[in-house]
Amino acid sequence: MKERKITGNRDEKEKSRELTPAEEKRLRRFEELSDSLIGQGYRRVELTVSIVKANIFAVALLLPLLAVGYGLFLLKNGRIGIGLGKMNPLLFLVLLFVLIVVHELIHGLSWSLFAENRWKDIEFGFMKQYLTPYCTCGVPLKKGAYIFGALMPLVLLGILPMIAGILADNLGLLLLGVILADAAAGDILIVWKILRYHL
Repeated sequence: MKERKITGNRDEKEKSRELTPAEEKRLRRFEELSDSLIGQGYRRVELTVSIVKANIFAVALLLPLLAVGYGLFLLKNGRIGIGLGKMNPLLFLVLLFVLIVVHELIHGLSWSLFAENRWKDIEFGFMKQYLTPYCTCGVPLKKGAYIFGALMPLVLLGILPMIAGILADNLGLLLLGVILADAAAGDILIVWKILRYHL
């Protein structure tokens, strides 16, 4: 029997959240697609991560990210500073908010490379209760394609800026990378669940 991992459903804690009309439509399409795949011999496996669990993991992940980032910064530059270094605080905040949106765009662009109708299969939304933007793909993706798209924001907005901040002796850039790597906590958890799951 074929097996299909489905990661788009809501978990119990979030089922009470009132959906927007677009989300209700998306959920109906998801359920229809899921039923169709089950009819073709696939089996549905829930590998979702709740917003609450993702946020708890993000809090737990922040300290190790800071420790590694600042530790490498100290080793490379021979000093550790406080604050944003050379970066203007207002610029830092503007960049942070813009890059949180870019994080979702990177998911969409990455998944659209593998989606049947490319960009047309990508949708975005915002959960007001959690102040959380999100991106979703409306068609099934292969495991590697999903993981690629899930981790691209971590790499491009988190890891690379951290490395650049360390190499350029720029605390603000390092901190920006740390926060944006931490913002990928939910993505990391989902990928971890997918990789741990075996047929």
